[in-house]
Parts: sequence; C-alpha cells; structure tokens
Amino acid sequence: MLRATLTDAMKTALREKDSATLSTVRLILAALKDKDIAARPAGNADGISDGDIGAMLQNMIKQRRDSIALYEQGNRPELVAKEQAEIAVIERFLPSQMDAAAVDAAIAAAVAETGAASVRDMGKVMAVLKSKFAGQMDFAAASAQVKAKLGG
Repeated sequence: MLRATLTDAMKTALREKDSATLSTVRLILAALKDKDIAARPAGNADGISDGDIGAMLQNMIKQRRDSIALYEQGNRPELVAKEQAEIAVIERFLPSQMDAAAVDAAIAAAVAETGAASVRDMGKVMAVLKSKFAGQMDFAAASAQVKAKLGG
C-alpha cells in the first residue's frame, strides 16, 4: 500500500517536474530498497511491512530535524530550508500525527491497561503505545510524558 503510494508520488513528481518532491521520494525509495535487501536474510523476500516503512520515514524525519539544528548553529539557512522541505514531503506519506489531547488520552489508557504504577513499568506502557500508535505519535515526547505521569 505505502510502496504503491510512494511510486505513484514519484511518477506524479516526474510528470509535474517537481524536482524537490522527486529527489525526496527517490531518497525514500532508495532507503526502502536498502531495508528490503537487509530483510531478505531473515526470510522476508517480499520486503518490509508498511509499519516498518512508517518507522523508516519517522527515522528519516528525525535525521533531518537533527541536521536542521546543526545547520542553524552553522548559520546555513539555505540548508535548513532544504531539510524542512524534505520533512514536508516525507510527512505526506505518514499517518496524521495525534494532537496533544489524543496523546494524553492514549498514555492514560495505556497506563490503565498495563496497571503501571511506577517508572519501572514504563517499558510496558511504551510497548503498548508503540503497538497501537506506530507512526502517529512522537515516542520521544510521549516517553517524557509517561515518565512524568509515573512519577519519574
């Protein structure tokens, strides 16, 4: 499903001569091909799942945000703009992100579901969140909220 969407986006960008989108989609497809090749020895000849593709896209966004911070320190606004444009293209292929209220509700539900009472139970809560909301929330921020909620 996501693979077909990426391929269609590349074709559309080619037709519309949208070089920024085209280069970003090609980067995504190249990374996807690398992940597919890496998955073959594990018996996964069909390639990685949509969930794994979403995780890969999240990782690509994180890398670009890290680069933006460095480029801002180095006073390179043209590179910051390029990275932000790539993030905008990558985010088009991810499910919409949960708002703060939805994240709070999901954390409260996961804490109740696992019966977490202290920071030692944080791993259980994060596992539930990752299984239910992969690609829909920023788990680094959610982790901090879970820790605060459990008294960490």
